[in-house]
Amino acid sequence: QVQLVESGGGLVQPGGSLRLSCVASRSIFTMNTMAWYRQAPGKERELVAATTRGGTTNYADSVKGRCTISRDNAPNTVYLQMNSLEPEDTGVYYCKAYYYTVAHGEVGVWGQGTQVTVSS
Repeated sequence: QVQLVESGGGLVQPGGSLRLSCVASRSIFTMNTMAWYRQAPGKERELVAATTRGGTTNYADSVKGRCTISRDNAPNTVYLQMNSLEPEDTGVYYCKAYYYTVAHGEVGVWGQGTQVTVSS
């Protein structure tokens, strides 16, 4: 099973920026999709951004133009750069990997989450 560990969350003022990191226990280039979700208090978990093995990216309308999902030179790390943060961006951010296994077919694995709080 792939293990995902998120980091980079914290308290930031409105208009500020954060870069979240997700480190996987194996190369993310073997995975069909890497995604970031978030869950605000009292809300269901929602997709923020996703990137496929082929390089296609998708963003929630609420973060388009403010967030970028990317990989660094290490093939096991995916980032979510968030700029111009708003209080509505507050929530626990989760990394998720979708990949195919011979034993189980396509599976999705969640990280443990990292808290993002946007407040003055």
